Amino acid sequence: EMRRSVQLLVGCGLLMAGEAAVMPSAAPALIPTIRTTMVGMKLRGGGEGEKKEIKRVLSHEDINTETHGEADTLDTRFFAKDAIEGEHRSLWHDLPLFESDPNTGTPSGSLNFVCEIPKWTRKKYELATKEALNPIKQDEKKGQLRSFKKGDIYFNYGCFPRTWEDPDYAHPDVKVGGDNDPLDVCEIGLRQIQTGKVRPVKVLGILCMIDEGEADWKVVAIDREDPWADKLKDIDDVQRLIPGLLEAIREWFRTYKIPDGKPANEFALGEQFMNRAYALGVVHETHRAWARLVQGTAEKEGLEATQVDSPAGEEAKAAGKKKFTMKRNLSVPALDALKQVEGSMLRDEAALAEAMAKAKVE
Repeated sequence: EMRRSVQLLVGCGLLMAGEAAVMPSAAPALIPTIRTTMVGMKLRGGGEGEKKEIKRVLSHEDINTETHGEADTLDTRFFAKDAIEGEHRSLWHDLPLFESDPNTGTPSGSLNFVCEIPKWTRKKYELATKEALNPIKQDEKKGQLRSFKKGDIYFNYGCFPRTWEDPDYAHPDVKVGGDNDPLDVCEIGLRQIQTGKVRPVKVLGILCMIDEGEADWKVVAIDREDPWADKLKDIDDVQRLIPGLLEAIREWFRTYKIPDGKPANEFALGEQFMNRAYALGVVHETHRAWARLVQGTAEKEGLEATQVDSPAGEEAKAAGKKKFTMKRNLSVPALDALKQVEGSMLRDEAALAEAMAKAKVE
């Protein structure tokens, strides 16, 4: 009954979004938002003490956005809450990379896109990778909330869950390390997607920006249910059917820091948008980097010889994980919480391998 209620809410949201597409300034929120105060707030889930086991593969259809803190302040946070189990979830760690059928758990072939910044807006929202449960917050500098001085962004902007651009890994075609964040995504569909909303998308291509000496990949994707989705199968289709869009995306990223007094950004790979197969290769690389971050890090601290099935061994392993992740100042799942998502991690890997093979054939 609860799932049907959630599906009804999502369906209503889609109808509202269709009307809002021609009136961006009046676009409504697409998901229920619950506002509470930060004072006395108790979060549940995400490996934070009261973590209950996720009994199924988390679906984008089951996620509500719960807003904490006073609006438009440094305390504002957008948390993901599981509508079925009532637990708070991390949109970075708990949500699978690949969207799955909520009833069977079978991957659909689409990837889960977490929207941070809706198109036609300028507040610089981002996933809080350094905070427990990784809520979305507005970026700040010297105590001031940040917005794009360049103006409104032209596309829905966010990231893929369970990806990480490793600063210690230099892509062979780029020769510089990653930016220590989840993999960025530019969703080019007609709908405005609200902050914290998760949508299944199709990957079309990728651009590599070099930001202050770090690789900052930008995946181009489109909502699976967008009217253009069936017509756009690869990056060349975007260039052919929507001329000027890719150039607009590249120029946005080239120039958006100039109003802040910074130089224009540069790009690798001859400033070219690479195709779907190449993009999925980068997704695969960053997904494996995320897995190393949250799963294999303790062993890299020289704890392989430790008896991890003993209380002392578990304590040493946890200490090693904390030491590793603190180098990057990130919040990752506790070891016991990680065990609950390992099954869906394997499904992500299988779905990604299948998508890569299909992209190469096409």
